[in-house]
Amino acid sequence: MHSMKTILITGGAGFIGSHVVRLFVNKYPAYTIVNLDKLTYAGNLENLKDIEQLPNYIFEKADIVDAEAMRELFKKYHFDGVIHLAAESHVDRSILNPLEFIMTNVVGTVNLLNAAKEAWAENTDGKLFYHVSTDEVYGSLGETGFFTETTAYDPRSPYSASKASSDHFVRAYENTYGLPVVISNCSNNYGSYQFPEKLIPLFINNIKNNKPLPVYGKGDYTRDWLFVEDHAAAIDVIYHEGKHGETYNIGGFNEWQNIDLIHLLCKIMDRKLSRVEGTSAQLITYVKDRPGHDKRYAIDATKLNTELGWKPSLQFEEGLEKTVDWYLENEEWLQHVTSGEYLNYYKKQYDTV
Repeated sequence: MHSMKTILITGGAGFIGSHVVRLFVNKYPAYTIVNLDKLTYAGNLENLKDIEQLPNYIFEKADIVDAEAMRELFKKYHFDGVIHLAAESHVDRSILNPLEFIMTNVVGTVNLLNAAKEAWAENTDGKLFYHVSTDEVYGSLGETGFFTETTAYDPRSPYSASKASSDHFVRAYENTYGLPVVISNCSNNYGSYQFPEKLIPLFINNIKNNKPLPVYGKGDYTRDWLFVEDHAAAIDVIYHEGKHGETYNIGGFNEWQNIDLIHLLCKIMDRKLSRVEGTSAQLITYVKDRPGHDKRYAIDATKLNTELGWKPSLQFEEGLEKTVDWYLENEEWLQHVTSGEYLNYYKKQYDTV
């Protein structure tokens, strides 16, 4: 039996965050889950329609860059824990506007750390600040080897540099102030409710609408893919069982070159849409590479597996089939996201002024 706790989940209307919120709200009815989201372009409350009426779920619209608002939230709810997912996360956007990433990912994280430090100054028993990060902080791998928890940081984009900085601040607050923290670094996520600027939902949508599939360079970049529901399950395990001060890498044990993944996706889509095999692959269009593009990421999640017993629940081909089915079955969600209609959902549901 889990005792009553109040947990703040930041970025809970986003892709990964909404899966974490849903899991915690449903699995732990004795917990109060407060979902904090600024509702930028990537925050979508339609992602949580199925749980928004549950009594242990609360939504708060605020920006983590607003330090005073963060302090007030801690005073209002007396949080026992924080699961911090709120972040600007798209590499291409970080290249265009690095400062926005510094403000949200670095300053916002420090604001939350300060609010937690002040709120828990008298007693840190049962408290935890869990910071969710990315494998991109480690830089780029050659053709062999894996990122482990002790891999030196070597960020290559403004996005990964901002996440690396926030990781360092979290560790500094543990060492300097004794704040109970844990960090996880995950590989590329895929699954339902992902904003369609990322590769898999973008390409599903483009294939469906016979639009070009833009592939950077030769498409020979390698990524380790993690099903988002498996990531949420790992966060659950780390929050409850992880050792304070530790870092845990979360990966899918599942490397794919971009071009191979795209061909597999085209094949699945041809079958689902009753097209002749090879039709969707004709949409592949090679475009100029982006600056600072990391060649290969691969996570070694052995520590998480051996110490906490977590492992991925499904193989990539199965996860990709499930993901394609979800996007094809949720046409209205996709239309709302691509048209911007989803941004009005907050006003309809919460804004009664």
